[in-house]
Amino acid sequence: MRRLDKTIAFVPTMGYLHEGHLSLIKKGREIGDSLVVSIFVNPVQFAPGEDFENYPRDLQRDLDLARKNGADVVFTPDDKELYSNDYQTYVNLKELPNHLCGISRPIFFSGVVTVVTKLFNIVKPHFAIFGQKDYQQLVIIRQMVCDLNFDIEIIGAETLREHDGLAMSSRNVYLTSGQRNSALCLYKSLQKAQALLSIGINDSEKIIDSASEIIKSGTNTEIDYIAICDPKTLIDIKKIDRQVLMALAVKVVKTRLIDNTILNP
Repeated sequence: MRRLDKTIAFVPTMGYLHEGHLSLIKKGREIGDSLVVSIFVNPVQFAPGEDFENYPRDLQRDLDLARKNGADVVFTPDDKELYSNDYQTYVNLKELPNHLCGISRPIFFSGVVTVVTKLFNIVKPHFAIFGQKDYQQLVIIRQMVCDLNFDIEIIGAETLREHDGLAMSSRNVYLTSGQRNSALCLYKSLQKAQALLSIGINDSEKIIDSASEIIKSGTNTEIDYIAICDPKTLIDIKKIDRQVLMALAVKVVKTRLIDNTILNP
């Protein structure tokens, strides 16, 4: 494709595709002459005790969905193809992983950035599309691409939500109907935050306290973090006098869910 002066759009995924993934695939179809989707559950971003073995997988279903939504190539390597027995090289960022999800998942972003670097080198795309639900991941990938001089444009696509506001995620399949109802506390707390900001409450601590109260009122919910921070550096902000990112991670029973929104004063 490159020899033919055609552009390649790339959507990296861990599979078990949902409408959020399909929106990224459709966007890739719009901007590239050729569209590559990867499906790979990356072992090096999972810590011991996390859900690597149980992560939902259905390759045939994913292939059918990718085909129906315009993918030209689906790349499905196995673990040994990407990580041989003597594999030694990992990519790390100095600052951005030390916030939000990186605090409770210290190896996570090294694994993400390493596999994305490898996928970029294999696929050689002109464009790569990532969802904003994984906002920290998007910021980190953009920084890595800048730092390592990848000639790739990183495109962020908006978060897709279910009809009730729950952010689409492959892990939503873990939730029972009762747990799913509890999971709505994430979106409700983000909505409440913007409502408070709209009436002039710009103290981050007060907004976080409100979100915490909403989440704790749910059944079987446990807060990992709630943060209000700079959208580029991810450093906490105490007084909201400009656009900020509000991000949170919550466990509903054993399922860890994340969500975020941009708050505007």
